[in-house]
Amino acid sequence: MPADGLLAASWLLIALPLAGAAVLLLGGRRTDRWGHLLGTATVVASFVIGLLCTFQLAGLEEKSVGVDLFTFISAGSLDVRAGLLYDPLSAVFVLLITGVGSLIHIYSIGYMAHDPGRRRFFAYLNLFIAAMLLLVLGNSFVALYVGWEGVGLASYLLIAFWYTRPAAATAAKKAFIMNRVGDVGLTLAIFLMFSQLGTTSYSGVFGSVGTLAGGTVTALGLLLLLGACGKSGQFPLQAWLPDAMEGPTPVSALIHAATMVTAGVYLIVRSQFIFEYTSDARLAVAIIGTITLLMGAWIGCAKDDIKKVLAGSTMSQIGYMILAAGLGVFGYAFAIFHLLMHGFFKANMFLGAGSVMHGTNDDVNMRHYGALRKAMPVTFITFAMGYLAIIGFPGFDGFWSKDKIIETALSQNLTLGLCALLGAGVTGFYMTRLMLLTFFTKERWEPDVHPHESPKVMTVPLMVLAALSLLGGLVLLNDWIVTFLSPVTGEAPHEDPPLPALAISAIAVIVVAIGVALAWFLVGKREVSRTAPEKVSVFTAAGRNDLYGDAFNDLVIVEPGKSFTGGLAAFDRGTVDGGFEGTGRALSGLSGALRLAQNGFVRSYALSLLAGAALVLLALVVVNLA
Repeated sequence: MPADGLLAASWLLIALPLAGAAVLLLGGRRTDRWGHLLGTATVVASFVIGLLCTFQLAGLEEKSVGVDLFTFISAGSLDVRAGLLYDPLSAVFVLLITGVGSLIHIYSIGYMAHDPGRRRFFAYLNLFIAAMLLLVLGNSFVALYVGWEGVGLASYLLIAFWYTRPAAATAAKKAFIMNRVGDVGLTLAIFLMFSQLGTTSYSGVFGSVGTLAGGTVTALGLLLLLGACGKSGQFPLQAWLPDAMEGPTPVSALIHAATMVTAGVYLIVRSQFIFEYTSDARLAVAIIGTITLLMGAWIGCAKDDIKKVLAGSTMSQIGYMILAAGLGVFGYAFAIFHLLMHGFFKANMFLGAGSVMHGTNDDVNMRHYGALRKAMPVTFITFAMGYLAIIGFPGFDGFWSKDKIIETALSQNLTLGLCALLGAGVTGFYMTRLMLLTFFTKERWEPDVHPHESPKVMTVPLMVLAALSLLGGLVLLNDWIVTFLSPVTGEAPHEDPPLPALAISAIAVIVVAIGVALAWFLVGKREVSRTAPEKVSVFTAAGRNDLYGDAFNDLVIVEPGKSFTGGLAAFDRGTVDGGFEGTGRALSGLSGALRLAQNGFVRSYALSLLAGAALVLLALVVVNLA
């Protein structure tokens, strides 16, 4: 339905942070003193507008509002209108992006207070928020693609914010390139839509996808999955995600909690009409999610860098969401529910990690922490709320959202469900290990480190996120979140799981408790060394090396790519260039020989004419005799 009221002005959601980025980037140093305040104000304003738009949408009978803006592309039969779509799915993302994004902006005021590039940092944050909002509000795959690429650009700028550090510059390039691999999948999917259906709008594609051949729909689903794998750090395009920790900690919270890595989940759930026509692509989505949730948990167990433990955790939790999305209509709403809860508790923990670093001279090695709960009580309590949420402690966010995914997976595919249950246990282990190394055990910091609590501008966002980590699950009361999303995700038919829901929750809690107990016996009851042991098991070594993802990429892609391009260069030099250069040399030699005949003497020209005439007479004689 067409928009009216405030929904007609929903374009302001994108325009405000985009304008903030433009002012801060174009205004230069003149905006240094107040740039961070402007950047924060634009995102807070977008959150308020998004909240009001969502309230208006909830009061409408038809839960889908379109806002037509202008003609974006008009070329032949391709006519793409720039427009927005405000429905329950986009509304959830708008509130998450702007709500958590506002808290991250406020936190960054304190975290980046002494950084000379703070104004530029807030400009990039604004650009990131604007691009992500366009991604989730666009009414076509082309609009989504513009936001998709904008997010890629902004993430590159943010990860490489401290570009003088070689590790940050390398991590940014790695993220950018690996995301381009996934973007090829999304690009080809959009080309396929237009070539087969003549449109890229959501309404046009979803309304006619049923007319396509089964193989075409499967190809379309797999291409979309490739795009999702790149943005969401899913296997086999996950290697960039741990390295993205080289950016400032608020960037890690923004990328890993509320925005970039959730884009792949949004893409699959938004494209659910496509995946409902291809069970093969849907199964591939579920398998990829399951593999990644176990990989991320494995990596999280082996790291000593607090941010990289949380990065592995993000891989794992996004894997749960992708798994749920692969379960089709049974799991779409639960994928978004867990995405929302994850946005709360993961942003809480990343910002909490930043608070720990702020109080320990920016040290990220957990082996250099210990007993920080005494020196940083607010950070400890708020971080603990996120910890209880992610492990699925009863009553906290993860208990409600992750258990729903495990329950649904068990009812649809026993193998996938058991893997999800195993992942919950491993999550309990590595997150408890993080808590013990950081806030418990004995003090292990250097003499020049004096741990202290962060300022209120940083701790207040932590308190808000901690409260949301506890209370966020309330959106499941009376299945509100499922009902709210049903106009987009559909209503799943009732299916009984292999065990009662209460029994599955109890088993999940027991499995998590085993992981927690194991961490206590292996870490909490032992003396912790300040240096990581060199002799470790093959499993720990693999986890430390990110399951050899970089080595695999080098072996399968980078080295063959170098050989291929080297061969092309040799072929170009030897054959293509050699052919042209050889032809030039031959013509030059021929012209030199012909030049000798042009000596300017009449007797030479007369002799040439005589010789030519003789050759002509000889040819005539030969022809007549034949």
